[in-house]
Amino acid sequence: MSRFIKNAIPIPPGVEVSLEGGTVTAKGPAGEVRRKLQDARLNIVREEAGLKVQLQNPNDAQAAALAGTFWRVLSGMVVGCEKGFEKALELVGIGYRAQLAGDVLTLSLGFSHPVRYSVPAGVQAVSPTSTEIVLRSADKSLLGQTAAEIRACRPPEPYKGKGVRYRGERIVLRETKKK
Repeated sequence: MSRFIKNAIPIPPGVEVSLEGGTVTAKGPAGEVRRKLQDARLNIVREEAGLKVQLQNPNDAQAAALAGTFWRVLSGMVVGCEKGFEKALELVGIGYRAQLAGDVLTLSLGFSHPVRYSVPAGVQAVSPTSTEIVLRSADKSLLGQTAAEIRACRPPEPYKGKGVRYRGERIVLRETKKK
């Protein structure tokens, strides 16, 4: 059984959590996140200490694994609504740059055309410099998916390291062919 589910998820002041059927909604200063978390083998209950995930049958191994996943998702929702999450992307390469106009991100990535990416609702994008993109959101999975889609426009290539990468990501460069 997952050791996480033995502990309740603390709900900090300023964050409101509501349970309606199988839908969990968390609201806080950083935003609002709504998720449908429903399984017949698990119960999500609210206690004085916070949210708790309970198993119907403690001997069910698959339900215990799923309970750990539910616990982690709920914890991410609460933290996201309280503080928010942030991912930064760097553009490495000559002439690679990003421009933000409203919710449309225009990327010049060495193609014959600019790449336009529409930032989804719930994600805030900022471009402090022309080679950096900072994404912020209360929803951790939406933020990760958005960052991955932007990175997929031009992933770092293994010989020169040019492309879009996460901040702090190490690219292992390959050696070129020798004569």
